[in-house]
Amino acid sequence: MTKLNRRTVLSVPLALGIANVARAEPSVSSGSAPIADFVVVFKSSRKLGLYRSVDGKPVLLRTYRVALGFAPRGDKGQQGDGRTPEGMYFINRRNPNSAYHLSLGISYPDATDRDDARAKGVSPGGDIFIHGGPKNFRDRFKRDWTAGCISVSDKEIEEIWAMVPMGTPISIRP
Repeated sequence: MTKLNRRTVLSVPLALGIANVARAEPSVSSGSAPIADFVVVFKSSRKLGLYRSVDGKPVLLRTYRVALGFAPRGDKGQQGDGRTPEGMYFINRRNPNSAYHLSLGISYPDATDRDDARAKGVSPGGDIFIHGGPKNFRDRFKRDWTAGCISVSDKEIEEIWAMVPMGTPISIRP
């Protein structure tokens, strides 16, 4: 796993001048999926991108369509609001036994999220994941359906699971 430091994490959003993103060629030599250095979710376009830094420039490895929380507009403010959080987080846990066919935990809420919620007298919520779908759930991409998580297909979460190690930064954008 690549060791991440504060400078690396803070540069992720700045490095994403989307016009300057190159597309990676699939890796043929090793037969295994490349490892992503960072993840970006674009809520408004319902896209998740896996990126690798090559010579200091972001290279797009893969993109996926996603479903979000049932009330996706705006930043998550409290438990039960149905919003997907916005900001810089990390992948902080992996659940191979998830009810949603694998899940990668996102480090929401961070200290700022907890402070903001405390100031409003509410709980910030938690348990925000990138995950596959529940069994027997059809047409989930026709609408946003999660409680605030980021959902992809089961096949896609298997690929993401293989490419995204613990500690990977994730930027969730409006």
